[in-house]
Amino acid sequence: MPMQDLKISKKKPSFPITDKLHKYLRRYDRDTQIPIFYDDLLRFQGSIVVYDKDDNDTLWIRVYYNEFEREEIDLSLKKVYSILHSDGNIDNIPFLNVDAIDFCTFGNSKPFRIKIRNVLNDNFTYFYVKTADASRVYGLELEHMLSPYNLNFLVYKNTLIEEHIAGIPGDEFIKKMLPKCDKAEKAQIAKEFVKFNERCMIRLLGDMRSYNYVIVPTHDFDHVVYKIRPIDFDQQSYEGKFNIYRPQFFKENLKMVELVSASIQKPSIDQYKTEERSILVKRLKSFKNRLPKLIDCMEADSISKKENIDSLKLTIFDYTQDVNFKRSENMGQILKFSLEFLTRNYENVKLENLK
Repeated sequence: MPMQDLKISKKKPSFPITDKLHKYLRRYDRDTQIPIFYDDLLRFQGSIVVYDKDDNDTLWIRVYYNEFEREEIDLSLKKVYSILHSDGNIDNIPFLNVDAIDFCTFGNSKPFRIKIRNVLNDNFTYFYVKTADASRVYGLELEHMLSPYNLNFLVYKNTLIEEHIAGIPGDEFIKKMLPKCDKAEKAQIAKEFVKFNERCMIRLLGDMRSYNYVIVPTHDFDHVVYKIRPIDFDQQSYEGKFNIYRPQFFKENLKMVELVSASIQKPSIDQYKTEERSILVKRLKSFKNRLPKLIDCMEADSISKKENIDSLKLTIFDYTQDVNFKRSENMGQILKFSLEFLTRNYENVKLENLK
């Protein structure tokens, strides 16, 4: 698998949530009134840098508010947590504490990370407050339907609330933990990367550099199982270069690509790709009523530039010779035809021929 230095748009625009998409989100209980907006959290009075355990700058700052605003913000964030996790049940609010509000200064979305702790047992979790971007919402919904994982998020007007996805950041795992894995674990991680690569490509989720996904280890009775999950969905169906939707082509994933080459023979790679396509087709059938409604919203939406759409559709057409791609007018149509093509042909597609 050759390596390129792919160029990502430095600043992808944020696309507003359309009325049509809001209607879809309300239908599936994703659009719910919340007591605080992203802009409310921007009124912080001061901040300090957050360092990790090795004293490295995490690119997060811990923000502070004046006493009056902090009291109101804390209560609103506790209510948001309750809405996200227990349908707005307020009985647990007296037992919740907002331990920290952190603001990320890196990347497009500039999210706030909220640490919520249960004072009765000191268990804590995180959630994120972000500006609602249609690209990210489409990415979250597609991940919910087409991946093995359920995602929990809420949208209200211009604010997005996202549940934390737990795991070890991919770049940190590759640097510190991958070298310590034994041969069997490395083979299993390589298999998961092949399937992750395939899934991202088919559903057009871009920019899966190592810091945009996490590795999730799960202890089985006699070994550890590793899974790979994306955590950044900003680049859903935006870029025009097809390889941006293929994690294998990012230099940040070179160690994973080398791992695949060293651990798995080509027939097994093809087998794992076919397995992933088969599973995706089954998931498509499971969401046969819901997914077309989301795609319909995408088709009516503007979430990319014309030059990106033209470039991507012609690349996929050159490979598939499916005239539907050539006729596509927007990213929603490209994704729809991609999933339809998968359903018809998943057993015979040989994607390694696409350059």
